[in-house]
Amino acid sequence: MRRKATIALHWLTLVLLILLVAGGPIPVVAWAFTLSGLAMCLLAVAQGVMNGPGPKLEGALRRAHPWLSRAMYAALGVVAALTAWSQLGGTWSGPSLPNLYFYLMSASALHAIFHLWRHTALGDGALRRMTPTSMHKML
Repeated sequence: MRRKATIALHWLTLVLLILLVAGGPIPVVAWAFTLSGLAMCLLAVAQGVMNGPGPKLEGALRRAHPWLSRAMYAALGVVAALTAWSQLGGTWSGPSLPNLYFYLMSASALHAIFHLWRHTALGDGALRRMTPTSMHKML
């Protein structure tokens, strides 16, 4: 159950983030992003993350992996919470929501490139963790 929920929330949150980058904080999309992003973070806090460095990742990247993962979850949680705050009428003096969405999308792109590299160069099956089982034959 945790695996299916994490995978569904992972891809749903990405699609919603893309929509927010493209169109700004449209209320229904903003609330869906808030709920999916915070649910993904709460699931990770309550039941742990599904990722790990894998046996083939070595050196500095292996030591950095858990911290980079925590940073991605923290960034998602902060942007989702600020999106909710904004939808409730709150304001803050930091970067605008469209900028935050762009920053989170940029971090997500680096995250994806890293896992593509792991999956192809290291051959550690990193993409199999976050893709539905029905897609594994394509990987």
